[in-house]
Amino acid sequence: MTVADSAFSDMSAKPVTGQPILQVAGVSMSFGAVTALADVSMRMAPGEITGLVGDNGAGKSTLVKLIAGVLQPSSGTILFDGKPAAFTSPAAARNAGIETVYQDLALAPNMPVWANIFTGRELTRGPRFLHVLDRKAMIERTRAFLSRYDMNVPPIEGAVEGLSGGQRQIIAIARAAAWGSRLIIMDEPTAALGVAETRAVEAVIRSLRAEGHSILIISHNLDQVFRLTDAIWVLRRGHMVGSARTQATTPNRIVAMITGAAEAVGGGSDGRA
Repeated sequence: MTVADSAFSDMSAKPVTGQPILQVAGVSMSFGAVTALADVSMRMAPGEITGLVGDNGAGKSTLVKLIAGVLQPSSGTILFDGKPAAFTSPAAARNAGIETVYQDLALAPNMPVWANIFTGRELTRGPRFLHVLDRKAMIERTRAFLSRYDMNVPPIEGAVEGLSGGQRQIIAIARAAAWGSRLIIMDEPTAALGVAETRAVEAVIRSLRAEGHSILIISHNLDQVFRLTDAIWVLRRGHMVGSARTQATTPNRIVAMITGAAEAVGGGSDGRA
């Protein structure tokens, strides 16, 4: 049975308890003479939503690319489910169970919703050598998957270009979750969305956590970070400067860590998340 053949057979992530789903240990990344990350460490508990915050240039995008297999660290170790994760490509990270939803969403606007969900993992029927696409099965499975969420299911056979920004975001997130992913990384998941669409996307994110997926959210929207996350990690100028359980901290304390004000008054982490 191929990955495509088993698609949607078990759509709930099954995180391992008793150890972090993700550990970043002493990771550094340099581009020539420029150090983007310096001795960065963090960890994520399974089945939680973790926020990663920091100003522009703090190193968030670089760290995400290292976790997602786009880049390989200059030094340090990344562990996924307790095992070294030396991913040499995004495909290797996806095969291990890490999916990333970037701001550009990477959707094909002229293709229907179901085709975007199954891109690169198409179902086929008949003799294997013929590779006849099983369009009906892909449409049915896409509809069944999207109906799990509290949302207005968009026309499955309609082109993505006809969808609203919020619907496109949900399709991109649904695609990431559809393949048994253990960790879903979301880069600014509601940027440029209105209030109602943001609420719909956040509802889907909460649904994914309820199913057991671990989620890493990169966001400049601290209100959203505090609404959604269980833990927050703060990057500043390439260094991980603090972390906290969300319910045990405040936006002012997180802003102080982002700007460096916490160090000026002798503060810092509220306790490692």
